[in-house]
Amino acid sequence: MADRLAVEPSKPAGRSPVAGQDASGRLVVRFHDGETMRGRSVGGIVRSGVVDVPAPPTRLVADWTREIATNLRLEPGDVEPLSLPRARMRWPDFRRCVQAASDWMGTLGLPDVLATGEIALMACRGARHHHDAAQYGGSVFCNLFLSEDRGLEVRFPMAGRRIALTRGTMLLFDTGQPHAVVPRGADRFDATDFASGRDRDQVFLTWELPIGDPRVAEVLGIVVDDVPPTGIEEEGLWWDGAPARLCPASGRLLRGRDPDPDQAIT
Repeated sequence: MADRLAVEPSKPAGRSPVAGQDASGRLVVRFHDGETMRGRSVGGIVRSGVVDVPAPPTRLVADWTREIATNLRLEPGDVEPLSLPRARMRWPDFRRCVQAASDWMGTLGLPDVLATGEIALMACRGARHHHDAAQYGGSVFCNLFLSEDRGLEVRFPMAGRRIALTRGTMLLFDTGQPHAVVPRGADRFDATDFASGRDRDQVFLTWELPIGDPRVAEVLGIVVDDVPPTGIEEEGLWWDGAPARLCPASGRLLRGRDPDPDQAIT
């Protein structure tokens, strides 16, 4: 059981005029629900907080470090899965962490939702600006960060939110909401900030939660089936009737054939 639940204040991220203009109307997610293609709005609300969770055991952290270095071989901007079954064998407080996350969700009016979602253990070495609507358009993400404070934050340029990452940071957000993991206060993703030798890896638990639960959609401001039906069968984030392109460094939405000044980033 978590010892405390707190809401973490966040700093404004600075909206792109283009992104802000389109967040309420023309930016939509199209996703398959069984055989049916559906459309929905992008939830403009990002929920964040901090819960008390114990530090993972030293042996487990060392195991994660080895796996990241030898199996995942993370490069700056990479986000990859770790083995959750293996971790659970070395993690006596795993259930306590899950309970803390569930208690926090309860404060949002979602007390039993995590039990219905798919859980995974992830690692990242920063993250370029991206969205996850192409693969998870019918879902939202709930994340519990397990690593110590390394001076990083999750930046949501469209939502105007910055959430500092510390052990126990909780996030609930729409998969269609562009986001990145960057140094605190940064407005761009820069691979050199995550160069080899800088200990900035983050490990977190993530739950994939279906927006078919109306409580989940409501808490993030998502409206389902508010998009006119079309013959388009491609899932993902759409803007002005075409798949949305996102600058991986700045998070800016790019129009049509606008040049991407950051396409050379590796």
